[in-house]
Amino acid sequence: MTSSPQTTLSSGIVRGSAEEGVDRYLAIPYAAPPFGENRFRAPRPVPAWEGIREATQFGPTAPQLPYAGAIGELLGSVHIDGEDILTANVWAPSGASAAPVLLWIHGGALERGTAALPLYDGTVFAKAGIVFVSINYRLGSEGFSVLEGAPRNLGLRDAAAALEWVHREISAFGGDPAQITAMGESAGGAIVAGLLARDESRELIHRAIIESGPLAAQPAKKAGRVTAQLAKRLGVRADRDSFAALSPDQLLEARRAQSAGSSPLGGAPGFQFAIDPDSLPRSPHEVLGEIDTPLLIGSNTDEYRLWFPPEALAGISELKLQAARVLSRIPRRAVREYRSAFPGASTGEVFGQLVTDMMLRGPLSRVAAARPERTHVYEFAWPSPVRDLRAAHALELGFVFDRLTDDETVRLAGRDAPQTLADEMNTAWVGFVTNGDPGWPVYGSDRQTRIFDTTSATLPQRRTAGMDLLPG
Repeated sequence: MTSSPQTTLSSGIVRGSAEEGVDRYLAIPYAAPPFGENRFRAPRPVPAWEGIREATQFGPTAPQLPYAGAIGELLGSVHIDGEDILTANVWAPSGASAAPVLLWIHGGALERGTAALPLYDGTVFAKAGIVFVSINYRLGSEGFSVLEGAPRNLGLRDAAAALEWVHREISAFGGDPAQITAMGESAGGAIVAGLLARDESRELIHRAIIESGPLAAQPAKKAGRVTAQLAKRLGVRADRDSFAALSPDQLLEARRAQSAGSSPLGGAPGFQFAIDPDSLPRSPHEVLGEIDTPLLIGSNTDEYRLWFPPEALAGISELKLQAARVLSRIPRRAVREYRSAFPGASTGEVFGQLVTDMMLRGPLSRVAAARPERTHVYEFAWPSPVRDLRAAHALELGFVFDRLTDDETVRLAGRDAPQTLADEMNTAWVGFVTNGDPGWPVYGSDRQTRIFDTTSATLPQRRTAGMDLLPG
């Protein structure tokens, strides 16, 4: 049975839909459309509307390119035309009052992704008594360019505006603004880390979950390399007026050309956060170890196997590995340690593990060690039978959201993924959001880590001896 619930926000009335005890409201604007005069500017307030705004369909997606190549066969995308891209979606238990809140921020390397993916449906969390919110934010050149005359980290500023919107409006949906857990995966995890690094955002976050999220921001010059190269390719200055004179499609096509031919060992720079006195004064990896916010953080055993298909791994020779080692400032001793830790691994697999630990597992381990009594750590280890992905990047999402039959999950995990593991992981995430306890001890001095697999266990963190030798 469906119905049409409605609620009143500070900007107007919205009408959603309801089914099986869950009220759903889609595409509610938390900021004005970031186009026209608002393009390459900080998010602006939402103009109030008259009458009742229908909130039953997902809103427009941020300008982006679909995934290409082998990764495009595994990761889906949704495209919805329109300019009103800064929107939030809410799933709430019907009749909720002062319920805990979960704010979900999608991943996609800061240049892809959308909250409209069916995988990110919040029903399972709402049925567990949580008000679930998902958001879109500006991506790629629109969200993370480093331009003269424009604010930096616009996509992060969007997420901060969305967090403020949730804090201000969520009681209208039965949520408790004092119990907001911010959660993200990959680039979404990086955004959660960025929000925690901002004093004004952190005070609105009760707890945080970071799944496979990079934790570092870069000096503006380094973060701006992608912008500088795009500007050169387009024959324009790297400033707001020049980029605003180009359409989003023109910037996307330039980015497509820029990234063509990239490989695991080199290619176009990616979008990154820029350290910026106004929007992100310090890199998140420095701040996370100092703050009190309870944190659930982890990574997957074989993250790199999503990014590097088997043929790419097979093509990594010893010469290429050594060249990458020098470029990334990885000590020779670290490579020796990894070879010893993975005796049957190919050269490409050794490189992949180095990349995984340098980008994700090393930084999260240092953060956990700096705040051992406030952190729960996990490792997702279940090996997918698909394309030798093993426990690749993003594989855990179908289990966390308990959506093993979703097309996105099936492409990564196959059709026989264990439901017991999805039950276990979703229950753990719900427990952390609800009461701060996912069901296993904090990291502590003995580095307790939940290993999620067909048979899960809590063990001291599995670490490669060379991980502490890696830069960062």
